[in-house]
Amino acid sequence: MTIATTTTNTGQAAGAATGTDALTSGKTASADFNLFLKLLTTQAQNQDPLNPTDATQYTQQLAQFSQVEQSLQQTGTLKDILSRFSTQDLSSAANLIGREATFDSDTVGLTSKSPARWTYSNSGMTGPLTATIKDASGRTVSTQTIDDDSGRGEVIWTGTKSDGSQAADGAYTLSVKGQDSGGVTVSATINAIGTVGDVQSKGGVVTVGINGAQLPMSSLIRLTAAQSGSTSGSS
Repeated sequence: MTIATTTTNTGQAAGAATGTDALTSGKTASADFNLFLKLLTTQAQNQDPLNPTDATQYTQQLAQFSQVEQSLQQTGTLKDILSRFSTQDLSSAANLIGREATFDSDTVGLTSKSPARWTYSNSGMTGPLTATIKDASGRTVSTQTIDDDSGRGEVIWTGTKSDGSQAADGAYTLSVKGQDSGGVTVSATINAIGTVGDVQSKGGVVTVGINGAQLPMSSLIRLTAAQSGSTSGSS
């Protein structure tokens, strides 16, 4: 593991995820609409010829019919609008591919060709610090001691586990802990770093791929040009 101190400040969070939960009742509304038509037609066909339904009742029911129809049309229009927004978000996110991005996340991807990278910061924390890396199952795969009193630095992990074996490609999580001036154990703020490899959209939420790990675009806090040496590092 390579540890390098840094004084780079992160920017403000940007982006927002788009949801479509409000439209999940569309199928139910359509079914109710069809049932309404069936009942109205059945009522007309089976009315008593000697005592026909009052025309006023038909007028009221037809008014309800019109309201239901307009509601379904508006729902369909809203679905189309949200679908276009999702497509636009994905198109915008595609411009991130190849750029180096920093995320408000303690999880990032690792591949055999690209190390996992994080920054940590806590100005009130003094060394020695303990860096712990866990896999997606929550199992600790690497623990390292960082001799750093600045409370700020970068962790680059190429995948060498504590037992000397190589970690499989996947998502890994970092935590860094130390002590404050009073001897109380405190944790550092962790940010994930990496070159954007792909973007995806699922359920209206756009995610960004860093070494295979998908991070929500809403957690993006910094974007820079890709660094030529960003894929190098040691365990």
